[in-house]
Amino acid sequence: MRKSFLFSLVFLGFSMGLLVLWVKFEYDRFYHTPLKVGQEGLHLVVPSGATVRSVATELHQREALEYPLYLVLLARWQGVARDIKAGEYDVQPATTPPQFLRQIVAGKVKQYSLTLVEGWTFSQVMKAVQNSPHLRQTLGEIPVSEIMKRLGYPQEHPEGRFFPDTYFFPRGTTDVDFLQRAYQLMAEHLAREWGDRTPGLPYQNSYEALILASIVERETALPEELSLVAGVFTRRLQKGMRLQTDPTVIYGLGERFDGDLRRRDLREDTPYNTYTRSGLPPTPICMPSLGALKAALRPAGGEALYFVARGDGSHYFSATFEEHRAAVQTYQLDRN
Repeated sequence: MRKSFLFSLVFLGFSMGLLVLWVKFEYDRFYHTPLKVGQEGLHLVVPSGATVRSVATELHQREALEYPLYLVLLARWQGVARDIKAGEYDVQPATTPPQFLRQIVAGKVKQYSLTLVEGWTFSQVMKAVQNSPHLRQTLGEIPVSEIMKRLGYPQEHPEGRFFPDTYFFPRGTTDVDFLQRAYQLMAEHLAREWGDRTPGLPYQNSYEALILASIVERETALPEELSLVAGVFTRRLQKGMRLQTDPTVIYGLGERFDGDLRRRDLREDTPYNTYTRSGLPPTPICMPSLGALKAALRPAGGEALYFVARGDGSHYFSATFEEHRAAVQTYQLDRN
């Protein structure tokens, strides 16, 4: 009887040992084996209020996770079971359960992107924002002044105030939050470049530098010419000469501009016509790039006061009107 009892205890102990070894083996396999998400990965939406158990169950139902209980136990053991974040997640191939758990605890949600292009007007910015299917639209068709009020800048004109860049954001980000990011980034760049500006520039404040940077942005597409163009405009301002730049006239025409700038357009007096008015226009005419900001605040030296398009994207720079008139004849009149 006693031998039978001892045998039963030994057998039970042996069985428990085998069970523990099996559980440990399976847990180790679970811990190190990537989720079965295929080569394309897996798109997972974790709704607000979801638990680790519900997430594990969904993964199991989608045949990505063999033992959902293990994921729950891992989260509890690490003390993060209540720390998962709602949102959209892209689970990449080779992601292991611990890596996935860190992803949803850290809230590393799927990111979408929207690019604001240098040289765009605020109207183009808003069109891109409104056409983004991943931003939550809250502004609708309200007036421009109301948009700036919603952003917290009720007295400011929006043109040129948003930095051209590619922005990444999770689905559901509001249009207001997106625009505030772009506004803040432009403000930061402008403040930094203003603090590092060349002494003696013809600007009373950083906003005037922003205005000129926007004109420089629209005058040339060549990065190596930005500071040269800025140099021409700053010297003209210092000498009291009118800027006489076509992009400002075009901006002042607004929707009336049909792609063909006529002589009568250059004579029509608007606040943005730098042929009829001295100094800078009242606002920027587009979003300047960082390169244009740097150029406006650290323009190239020299004596050039004029430039004319060569027809290949570059410009010819002249110090005198006679030289400029000859360049116009060579690169525009004779070519036409």
